[in-house]
Amino acid sequence: MTSDPNQFEQPIQELRRQIEELSSSAEPAAVARIDELQGQLNRIAEDVYSNLSPWQKTLVARNPGRPYTLDFVAHLFEDFVEIHGDRKFGDDHAIVSGLARFDGKPCVVIGHQKGRDTREKVLRNFGMPRPEGYRKALRLMQMGEKFRRPIFCFIDTPGAYPGLGAEERGQAEAIAVNLREMAGLTVPVIVTVTGEGGSGGALALGVGDRILMLEHAVYSVISPEGCAAILWKNPSAAQDAAAAMKITARDLKELGIIDEIVPEPKGGAHADIAEAAALLRPYLQRALKELSKLKPAQLPEERYKKFRRMGVFEKA
Repeated sequence: MTSDPNQFEQPIQELRRQIEELSSSAEPAAVARIDELQGQLNRIAEDVYSNLSPWQKTLVARNPGRPYTLDFVAHLFEDFVEIHGDRKFGDDHAIVSGLARFDGKPCVVIGHQKGRDTREKVLRNFGMPRPEGYRKALRLMQMGEKFRRPIFCFIDTPGAYPGLGAEERGQAEAIAVNLREMAGLTVPVIVTVTGEGGSGGALALGVGDRILMLEHAVYSVISPEGCAAILWKNPSAAQDAAAAMKITARDLKELGIIDEIVPEPKGGAHADIAEAAALLRPYLQRALKELSKLKPAQLPEERYKKFRRMGVFEKA
């Protein structure tokens, strides 16, 4: 890896800095210069982001400016009421969950929340849930099942928290129970991978009828650094690992793991959170409309078939 892994974004960041400096001026020359710089920014961002390597997409997926679950809640849902706690141990802030409305219709929203500044990152445990987070999510899923509410899940986590306390409280069991219970839900489950889809920590919210993935998100069984440490005995081989693991949205669409790729704004979802949400909305609407036509008993049956098809290949 290079000494500056985000070097590919430097020209974009420099143009944004110049535009920000000029934006406080109302002078005609400044306004004209802003328009010129914005045109350059759009062209460079489109060129850079249309040619990202799998490793660069991983870095983009980890960008702290990307929209998290609460950002999507603010732009896509109405009347959100957050529900806290798993009624067993405590409240895990790495997962947010609650009741809301989508296009006026009641629903359940569940997703990872990483945090942006240091204080919030610590509060959210860097988006790495503990068992109580997954049990809170399960509690909301069961609510959705009971009251016939579709469930929207947003995935963005490096993985489940591997700490001693989490293991003592049944981390693996909590994830396994979620997998089992999600497989049998008789309400629509729509999953969107918005950033990092890391291992079992992501899968615990990932058993859905429709799996969407933002254009520059990644979804993998292990991080590229972890894979490189195991296979190459060298974490610095993460670029090679990312390419070999097929973790990008395009790769996973070709492999049949996800259903649709959601385009992002020029320069990535972190460049314009409102636009990123607006681009996602019609995909959620279409998925919900299609799934709402199915009878409750059909949903787990079709979901089962969907996941059984994954990993089945024919020799040429």
